[in-house]
Amino acid sequence: MPRKADEYAIHIFLSSGNKEEVRFETVQEFQKWYTSELVPKSDSQEFISVPIKNIQGEYMVVRPANIVAIRVEPVFLSSVERY
Repeated sequence: MPRKADEYAIHIFLSSGNKEEVRFETVQEFQKWYTSELVPKSDSQEFISVPIKNIQGEYMVVRPANIVAIRVEPVFLSSVERY
């Protein structure tokens, strides 16, 4: 039986060479943000908000046209390492 990830780290690679990481509790939350906010404005130079739920008092905005890649990484918080 496959393990369920505790959260998902989303790595956003920007055209400037910078990399930012945000986390979502479920992959469905990421997909909802991606399809409703990012995809419709993918060529836009206007800022859109990126949800940062795990850091209180901080927010991030990004220009969708400057995103060159996104990597989704499942994060498992179990104390048992398996190789």
